[in-house]
Amino acid sequence: MPPYLSREEYFTAWAQWHGGTDPRRSPVVQGWLTLAHTLARPLAGTSPLVATLVGLAVAGAAVAPAAAGGPWLLLAGALVGASGLLDSLDGALAIAGGRATRRGYVLDSAVDRLTEVGYATALWVAGAPGWLAVVFGALCWFPDYLRARAGQAGVDETGAISVWERPARVAVVAMTLVGAGVVSGAAGLAELVVLLGAAAGALLGAVGSGQLAVQLRRALG
Repeated sequence: MPPYLSREEYFTAWAQWHGGTDPRRSPVVQGWLTLAHTLARPLAGTSPLVATLVGLAVAGAAVAPAAAGGPWLLLAGALVGASGLLDSLDGALAIAGGRATRRGYVLDSAVDRLTEVGYATALWVAGAPGWLAVVFGALCWFPDYLRARAGQAGVDETGAISVWERPARVAVVAMTLVGAGVVSGAAGLAELVVLLGAAAGALLGAVGSGQLAVQLRRALG
């Protein structure tokens, strides 16, 4: 088994797999990856695929308690947070453990998009309007679609860090559901929290997409 990379080595290797973007540029991303790197170290012998598939299952499992509403929303929020952590854990196991492959990278990216479908669905069944949940989900997908297309067009650095990276998406959904669960005893408040959380996520998604679009426009000439 290859030696487990140090945190700094992991950041460097992570950047190579993510369009050349240094995670140290963002305190949020750096902190998120540091947590994943720390948690992955004692699990270094575990297959990254296990964490990937468990993370997808956990994200899907959040939909049922979100639909149940009331105090169950607390569980839904916790499951969303756990799925996001598992998503970062599989990357740490692969990259820091020296087992990253192109096939695994593509699979991880595809699973990320599926988990974001789960997040949007959880917001919808928890009370967000259907159209807003669709917009939220689309704005989770759009930045990564831009990066993929820019990479195919020959842009070397496609990973500009915006306000709407994976940690932010997970945090918004998890905190929205937990917040709704906390106030679920008051009539109508849970639905309002979900509405505001989904709207805030959509706004951040629009801003993040704009940030990325500006950077890519410069890179494309």
